[in-house]
Amino acid sequence: MKHSRNLHKDNYPLAQLVQSYPALQPHVLIKPDGGKTIDFANPNGVKALNAALLSHYYQVKFWDVPAGYLCPPVPGRADYVHYLADLLAKDNQGVVPKGNTIKGLDIGTGANVIYPIIATRSYGWQMVGTDIDPVSIKSGNTIIASNSVLTSHINVRQQLEPQHIFTAVVKPDEHFAFCMCNPPFHQSAEQAKAVSQRKIQNLIKNKSKRGSPVNTQRHSAALNFAGQSNELWCEGGERQFIQRMITESRDYANQIGWFSSLVSKKDNLIHIYKRLGELGISDVKTVEMAQGQKVSRFVAWRF
Repeated sequence: MKHSRNLHKDNYPLAQLVQSYPALQPHVLIKPDGGKTIDFANPNGVKALNAALLSHYYQVKFWDVPAGYLCPPVPGRADYVHYLADLLAKDNQGVVPKGNTIKGLDIGTGANVIYPIIATRSYGWQMVGTDIDPVSIKSGNTIIASNSVLTSHINVRQQLEPQHIFTAVVKPDEHFAFCMCNPPFHQSAEQAKAVSQRKIQNLIKNKSKRGSPVNTQRHSAALNFAGQSNELWCEGGERQFIQRMITESRDYANQIGWFSSLVSKKDNLIHIYKRLGELGISDVKTVEMAQGQKVSRFVAWRF
């Protein structure tokens, strides 16, 4: 079940989305049963759908990412934000705190700045996004500058020391209510490419079963839309990244309330809990989230 405050609990209202974002119309397909859908293996269609969702639900009238960069599904990203809001509510007499007195940090915000957009448009929070990639920073700044609803609420910073996570981007006098992160989950470029290829083959197979036309050229293009190397993989994968994040979080215990990270692979939890235990961190929460049949989770901790 999606979070109760997730605006995307139901199916996509394509007619309303097209009205909010007319550029989505060419990507709407008619299914054999007469219903309407989007070709989710077509990167341009997926990007148009995201832009339509952001326009319709969050009043973001310009949103785009450079070719080859991650185009994340908005509904699943919204769940992470809303469940983090629930954590903050537990320290606020059960009420989700809203407004610009709440400041959040998004580690690895990417070219899409999805998390800061959803957070500030849902709750009015101030958000800082960080990334090691200069193209992502430029893209994020373009999105922010192009939308008046974002300009006074979000800023992005380039992490110039890739070996660090908080160091060099968190200022000495700054305080954040929380940080969030969607870490690179593959251990190598080869592993990331293999997973992308499997996803495309599954999309082709499902379309064939439904009797829908298969455009192999579009499906091949989707492989190039799967994300940049720093978005998809790092040495040691997500396990090592999160363990490094936990270790470095000790130095920012007085500046960040809740630390958190998505954990894509359930098998990594035992190693994450072990590292938390080694540092004597006992206030740990694991929150599961479900999008259809896919179950994801994030781990949050504080000192």
